[in-house]
Amino acid sequence: QVPQVETGGGSVQAGDSLRLSCAAPVYSYATECLAWFRQAPGKEREGVARILRGDGTTYFYADSVRGRFTISRDNAKNTLFLQMNSLKPEDTAMYYCAAALGGYCYGQFSARDFNHWGQGTQVTVSS
Repeated sequence: QVPQVETGGGSVQAGDSLRLSCAAPVYSYATECLAWFRQAPGKEREGVARILRGDGTTYFYADSVRGRFTISRDNAKNTLFLQMNSLKPEDTAMYYCAAALGGYCYGQFSARDFNHWGQGTQVTVSS
């Protein structure tokens, strides 16, 4: 069977909010860097935000989501979150959580450095 990793996506109106969750096995992977990516049809996978599992320090938010999205983690619940507020139609995409070695929470933010991925959850925002 295929475990459900990312949950919380759906179809909403512009200005609405969603909270995405990412559970094991991605969250439980033995690595320090956790991240959210998104990919719209015909576009490359885009890094949204990343966080250190240990102390919760964040190092990156894409310019397009800064001030609207917040990445966080709850180690007691083994869960990564992405709170998305003031959603816009351009936020429409498949959202993925991913894990990488801790060093990849610094510097360039590239999908190729993350080797553990969830199955994705679709977010659709209507104007």
